[in-house]
Amino acid sequence: MTATLFLIPVTLGDTEHRRSLPDYNRDIILGIRHFVVEDIRTARRFLKKVEPSIDIESLTFYPLNKHTPADEAASYLRPLEAGDNVGVISESGCPAIADPGADVVAMAQRKGYPVVPLVGPSSILLSLMASGFNGQNFSFNGYLPIDAEERTAAIKRMESRVYTENQTQLFIETPYRNNRLAEELVRTCRRSTMLCIASDITCPGEFIRTLPVKEWAGKTPDLNKRPAIFLIYK
Repeated sequence: MTATLFLIPVTLGDTEHRRSLPDYNRDIILGIRHFVVEDIRTARRFLKKVEPSIDIESLTFYPLNKHTPADEAASYLRPLEAGDNVGVISESGCPAIADPGADVVAMAQRKGYPVVPLVGPSSILLSLMASGFNGQNFSFNGYLPIDAEERTAAIKRMESRVYTENQTQLFIETPYRNNRLAEELVRTCRRSTMLCIASDITCPGEFIRTLPVKEWAGKTPDLNKRPAIFLIYK
């Protein structure tokens, strides 16, 4: 088989991996010795969770984040040249989605290496499925601006697209700023705009609820340091 770049999904939180990852992924992982990872420590922990008997010390890890130079990231594909498979592991969810792994995938595509995405959880798709919003026309906007004025302007632009383009808007925030964002959405959006808040998806404390903005006032859950995603629609 031609050396392949495998995109390996990770559980969305502290949950049993069999709940959201097929056994096939484990079989693929056991055949890989080189991993491009967002964080070495959490990647090692994830691999041990998938297969406790795996020899972590025999594996090679290449750290990839937004600060990794392009030439260094390109060198991570050298095992493919030697005929060895390479796996890409993000911190959470699916690699290359709101994740620096996309850069390595782009390099592999340009070089003509096979790229195989494995099945796994995506908070973007799972929250959209459960929201009741338009799943045929949607936009994932990633992180909103940190600056208060710019963030408010971004929220208003997204809300405008909800009504002018019939498009569901999805976005995320750093976990310790989730509560502030939830409160700002209640203050900024139209009272009739629908807001879905999804947190700890696939985990024991999973919370997914859709309500008009006016009904969220004073009732937003405590999302501090909890992975969450926000969606708005009409």
